[in-house]
Amino acid sequence: MLRYRRRYWLFAAALSTLAGFADANAFVHLGGYFVSFMSGNSTRLGVGLASHLDAARLAGGLIALFVLGVVVGALINRRGDQTGGVRVLACVTGLLALAALLAAQGISIALLAIAMGAMNGVFVREGEVSIGVTYMTGTLVRMGQRLATALTGGKRWEWIPYVLLWSGLVLGATLGALIYGWIGLQSLWLAAFAAASLTIVLSRMPNAA
Repeated sequence: MLRYRRRYWLFAAALSTLAGFADANAFVHLGGYFVSFMSGNSTRLGVGLASHLDAARLAGGLIALFVLGVVVGALINRRGDQTGGVRVLACVTGLLALAALLAAQGISIALLAIAMGAMNGVFVREGEVSIGVTYMTGTLVRMGQRLATALTGGKRWEWIPYVLLWSGLVLGATLGALIYGWIGLQSLWLAAFAAASLTIVLSRMPNAA
């Protein structure tokens, strides 16, 4: 993440906010399952295999759909350039809009999981995801490492982009839970609009390289 210009730190945080928003909608709607936090779903899968097979099937299905989304994002942005990132976000926008349109049907959550997996294909370098915008464990580890570096005389502020990324997800989750409480999965129209706006913003930003 540190290899990107600072404006991209803020853009990545905005994507993380979108991920948190979608994840909170799914979490509340499903009663404790996720569309972007696959570590949580993996734990739910394990617990379900031990005690409740229906729960295991739900968690396993969400994991599979998320991985499918990652594959889709990787195929769209095989070159790992900014134009590919714009195409990925356009795909995410379409998936979110379709999820909102089908909010009354179960397929809506499946589309959300695919969209969240695909969104990790926005930032790619050398064939690998360079900024993971939907999961925060690695982000918090890197933040802690940079804080340790700062405390031992190294660069003082390199932990900031990781705080931004994490804070974005928390903010999005808060907004998602609040708005879901008012209008349910119709709030996904807001997510689709945000994704469309971010697609336009990325298309107009200078190259990240």
